[in-house]
Amino acid sequence: MYKLAPSLLAADFTALGLSLMGIEKAGAHMLHIDVMDGHFVPNISFGLPVISSIRRCTKLEFDVHLMVTEPEKHIEAYAKAGADCITIHWECFEHDGEILRNCIEIIRTLNKKVGVALNPHTQLEPLLPYVELVDMVLIMSVEPGFGGQALLPFTLNKAERLAAYIKQNDLNVAIQMDGGIDRSNLKTVLNSGVTVVVAGSSVFGAADVGHGVRAFLETFRSYEIRQRNMKKAQGRM
Repeated sequence: MYKLAPSLLAADFTALGLSLMGIEKAGAHMLHIDVMDGHFVPNISFGLPVISSIRRCTKLEFDVHLMVTEPEKHIEAYAKAGADCITIHWECFEHDGEILRNCIEIIRTLNKKVGVALNPHTQLEPLLPYVELVDMVLIMSVEPGFGGQALLPFTLNKAERLAAYIKQNDLNVAIQMDGGIDRSNLKTVLNSGVTVVVAGSSVFGAADVGHGVRAFLETFRSYEIRQRNMKKAQGRM
């Protein structure tokens, strides 16, 4: 099953509660929340007060992406604010895997799902020994910190290699991609092995956010039907 995670970064903050109710009613699976500190990325977004406030507006799963330095200092606070899944960046730990393991354990102790993110130009292979410890790997398909960028095509190959590794090792790990995804390139993204799609302006930029969500879900359904039919055809050969 493919999942859609509309990105809060692209939402209309003058009507935030209504927008969140709209995407939930339309069938979105989770809400992707980018937390930026102005250090790890050159921008600042929103933090604990916003997350605590919107937690009361929706039952959507909160997929909190910590684009911050020293994320280990913030995990517990975001868990308390309402996060259901907490994603931390591999770049913060790539020279010290033990700290990464400790962060994963902290998140697990708080009964939250664990994600680990990779920036576009970060190599995948050093992360692979840790993939079995997490629920989801987020592949950034744009440079983090700003919305509205075009998808970087070379990141699709990274998703393909990760999907092959997950399959080869029989792991139950989702692959999420964030950045520049819309209906024009969605099937290409799914072909790479991505199972959780983050979409910002293509959902919240629609005249009706519900329509934006439903358009993605319809593409998911048609893609799943096509994949099933292809497997049946291969089985008959």
